[in-house]
Amino acid sequence: MTTHTSPEHLIPRRVREERNRRGLTLDQLAGMADVSRAMISKIERGQSTPTAVLLSKIADAMGLSLSALMSEPRTPTTAVRRMQEQPHWVDPETGYIRRLVSPPGDDSATEVVAVELPAHKTVTFAATESLHSDDQVLLLAGRLNLRCAEVLYELQPGDCARVSTTQEQTFENPADATARYLVIKSHYR
Repeated sequence: MTTHTSPEHLIPRRVREERNRRGLTLDQLAGMADVSRAMISKIERGQSTPTAVLLSKIADAMGLSLSALMSEPRTPTTAVRRMQEQPHWVDPETGYIRRLVSPPGDDSATEVVAVELPAHKTVTFAATESLHSDDQVLLLAGRLNLRCAEVLYELQPGDCARVSTTQEQTFENPADATARYLVIKSHYR
């Protein structure tokens, strides 16, 4: 992946493209996402790196997945995405690494995301408003406390939990080692 196609370089362009494609002003998107106009403008100009939570709010307001703002729009090309071609992004607040594993293609309702959550870090995603997904979270290594609404799942390697983005989700790594997990997302509106 070249520097100009890395998520850090794509996010500003993708947010602006998707906002313009929907005919939204900065003010309209800010109101829909509950994010300041100034912050969205800084993100679009590449002057601020959004956190995972902030980017998720912007994506949700436009009916997109978080991954859609981190990579080129999907077009039918190939059925394989090699590891070195998989876009990955690091959350500046937590060091959380999100890698889009799914091959490029049509706008499939299913995507696979690999995540590395550093030791003793927590990420909370608000319930989505428009693009929903049923997610299966498969812990590969480490430990993970996953809270969806009021239900807490304490996952060990090999455990898999099903959660919905229609409810707030908190991913917490209570251990001294990085938690590695896959999220298999099945999108619906």
